[in-house]
Amino acid sequence: MPKPETVQSRLQAAFPGARVEVTDLTGTEDHLQALIVSPAFAGKTRVEQHQMVYEALGELMSGPIHALALTTRAS
Repeated sequence: MPKPETVQSRLQAAFPGARVEVTDLTGTEDHLQALIVSPAFAGKTRVEQHQMVYEALGELMSGPIHALALTTRAS
């Protein structure tokens, strides 16, 4: 299971300059909550924003991360 710090680092690399907070909700490292505030989300729908996050996390979303509660904003 990926540590929240690993997920946070990956998101910060994908969204330079973003505010990124990742929390382990259950202590099992597979149910996470993430807040990402990035100008890269400007003009994008919420679905498009979440797709960008899923793409950034890649293979982590197809197994190691069972659930991800996302909050995304442009500012």
